[in-house]
Amino acid sequence: MRNTDKQALLFSRKTLASSTVNDTLPTVSVIIAARPDMAEVRAASPALQLDYPADKLEIILARGKQPSVQRNAALRAARGQIIYFLDDDSKAFPENLRRGTAQFTSNDVIMVGGPNICPPDAPKLEQAFALTMGAWLAFGPSCARYRKVGRPRPTSEKELILCNLLARRAALLALGGFNEKLYPNEENALMDELQRRGGTLLYDPDLIVFRRPRRTFKAFGRMLLNYGRGRAEQFRLHPTLRSAPNFIPPLFCLYLALWPFLPSPWAWGLALYGAAVLIQSLAAAPWKKLHWFPAIGGLIFLSHLLYGLGFWRGCVTRPKPPPPAVTSEVKLEWLRSFA
Repeated sequence: MRNTDKQALLFSRKTLASSTVNDTLPTVSVIIAARPDMAEVRAASPALQLDYPADKLEIILARGKQPSVQRNAALRAARGQIIYFLDDDSKAFPENLRRGTAQFTSNDVIMVGGPNICPPDAPKLEQAFALTMGAWLAFGPSCARYRKVGRPRPTSEKELILCNLLARRAALLALGGFNEKLYPNEENALMDELQRRGGTLLYDPDLIVFRRPRRTFKAFGRMLLNYGRGRAEQFRLHPTLRSAPNFIPPLFCLYLALWPFLPSPWAWGLALYGAAVLIQSLAAAPWKKLHWFPAIGGLIFLSHLLYGLGFWRGCVTRPKPPPPAVTSEVKLEWLRSFA
């Protein structure tokens, strides 16, 4: 056989193998929630470069003023078997879809997600925020949302985050989508219910998107308050034992308020807490940036304080659905349709 014939046969076999693999891939709808007035949606360009067959991929940009409502509207309009949720600033890696969809081998697997990581060229303040969120003492098991932790494994809502999450569309629709009374924490309540019904959630530390943290101290503080409020509202609407660790920050705030009146054995707890923060901040700071540890320690304390205060606030706020005007304002744009 001539060389040209061998090369043609080899090319034919490779093409056939690739075609066979592509035929087994599920269809995917990428959903990106964005504000109505956002001119540049940073997640759009990387999403258009995802390595996936064109006839099995659609990308929907859902514009509006309430992300839960936007995602539900896009979810109902989507045609993919798998939904890939991205925030408007999530920069997905090209291989994410092939890596993520490959893990839906069992029908029990309902969701697959990974961390959102601060890009290396982000400003120093944002890197300090990212190191804090990736510290176990600051965010507990949820630190896995902000850095690579361990190996691929079954997990819970504590380690997954909606800005980088794949899910079976049919399973989400069966539960009616996201609870529109909740924002944030709408995905956490949904994950809890999926697990309660026997679904499996998977965490893959190598399924990564780049996403910058908050830009300023004010924005970071507001985020912590909202996270605390959202968790309290979630617990009020969907109480589960998995939310028990989230009571630690509000109890810590109560401890601080009562500290001047506590007997000495209890008062020494604050010294132990300070030692733990010191050790964690030293461990979280990169070797070349070890001098950052005082800032990280301060941010860890701030995380506990503001999250706890936000939680107490969420205990008295009243979760309610968005007004009809918010729902009617959602606009869906197809950046890519199934070929």
